[in-house]
Amino acid sequence: MAFDKAVKSSAYYSRFQTKYKRRRQGKTDYYARKRLITQAKNKYNAPKYRLVVRFTNRDIIMQIVTSEITGDKVFAAAYSHELRAYGIEHGLTNWAAAYCTGLLIARRVLKKLGLDETFTGVEEADGEYTLTEAAEEDGEERRPFKAHLDVGLHRTSTGARIFGAMKGASDGGILIPHSENRFPGFDIESKELDAETLKKYIFGGHVAEYMETLADDDEERYKSQFQKYIDDDIEADALEDLYSEAHAAIREDPFKKYESDAPKKSKDEWKAESKKHKMTKSTKEQKLERVKAKIAELRDE
Repeated sequence: MAFDKAVKSSAYYSRFQTKYKRRRQGKTDYYARKRLITQAKNKYNAPKYRLVVRFTNRDIIMQIVTSEITGDKVFAAAYSHELRAYGIEHGLTNWAAAYCTGLLIARRVLKKLGLDETFTGVEEADGEYTLTEAAEEDGEERRPFKAHLDVGLHRTSTGARIFGAMKGASDGGILIPHSENRFPGFDIESKELDAETLKKYIFGGHVAEYMETLADDDEERYKSQFQKYIDDDIEADALEDLYSEAHAAIREDPFKKYESDAPKKSKDEWKAESKKHKMTKSTKEQKLERVKAKIAELRDE
């Protein structure tokens, strides 16, 4: 008769190491992080920058981050909700919005460093695969600002929005080492990138196609999904112009602020708003009264 050997013995537990907290929470891939932040010793403490891209349900967060012993330091940041200042009010988490947010952070960083005129990037997006190269400045070669893409725990599947954000930053004039094989339009068999397909995604062509399909096949569903577009009189044909105008506006002023027509709330109003969702703590008397009420209810039964 065979007996199963105890795997988790005292020897196992005495050698067991608890994983880091953020690894247990599923927030940080430390294996990837180690390789992203490790800098060669012959760089003499020069910062190694990461382009951090994170998606939420309603926003895209992009940051240029460098790591130090004391912690991570954010050099610059851009959010997709800032695109409202450039005329993009809806679809702030789609592929085209990711590209615009990438373009915004690239132009913002280069303007901050005074390199915006030296490295203009791709001024008119054409969907071609390009990497930012060194430029001539005052007779000397000037290397571009370099950052490595940090995707976190995001799936790096072909056509993912995260590569839209990377493409926008690359076209904006930042050097991000990458290949073309994860962009939409890349053919696995021929190993070639279809620039027209990528360009369609940059200008929201895939969204326009979906809008037209729904409008023809299911008008009720079209109205429910694109009601905000309809309210603002935005049609499928107008999307390309909308995004091309936004690209030009971002290049003109990457630090533009969005001014809403809605009245701004005061500090007291925001406090009152937060208290609506805050649970009030019961006093000792209230707790005793609740216990007495439950006992009386049980006795009645």
